[in-house]
Amino acid sequence: MTDLDPETFEEEKYVDYFPKLQQAYKNAFNRVNEQYDAELVHAIDQQVLNESEPHYEGDGEFTIEVPDDPYDRLEGVLADREKFDAVLDAYLDEIKTELKRVFSV
Repeated sequence: MTDLDPETFEEEKYVDYFPKLQQAYKNAFNRVNEQYDAELVHAIDQQVLNESEPHYEGDGEFTIEVPDDPYDRLEGVLADREKFDAVLDAYLDEIKTELKRVFSV
């Protein structure tokens, strides 16, 4: 387990920790893309998660802040809100899992 703390994570996430963030997001994308509609997963990745903000809360827990009204950002893909929410939730869970793994917390 690393000595990761919330304050250091916020200060370093787009500097020293950026490669790990990229790896976690990439791994999550690949896993979710295998399980769900690839078009919808790609749209969520490009239109919602491109502006997401990961936060480390401590005790091995991450949260992912997404833009307001993420469903309203969806363009070019037909998906009802229920399907969108299910895929987004699965994607966010996978990102959190990958963040825990790459940061060894």
